[in-house]
Amino acid sequence: MKQISATDLAAALQSATPPVLLDVREDFEREAFHIGGIWIPLAELIHQKDRTPQEQPVVIYCRKGIRSQIAIQKLEDRFGFDNLINLEGGMDAWHKAGLARP
Repeated sequence: MKQISATDLAAALQSATPPVLLDVREDFEREAFHIGGIWIPLAELIHQKDRTPQEQPVVIYCRKGIRSQIAIQKLEDRFGFDNLINLEGGMDAWHKAGLARP
């Protein structure tokens, strides 16, 4: 499984070709803080898989990086996605690195 650190993601988001972001947290978590992108809670991901692009890199994030790993496994195993990247440590790592909302 591909991984990206919070600091590397912050830099990638400033590039000419930033990755797509996919937040798989619950709505109350997203309301508290998010870094943008598509929002599909993990429980709904399989039913809304068509909202996840397959032709460009997609960084999937959650609070700690666990649900995002589950999301990646589901999309890769069931539907053949090969463009997915896990935000290592999730939003906790983003906050710990002292990063602001992009």
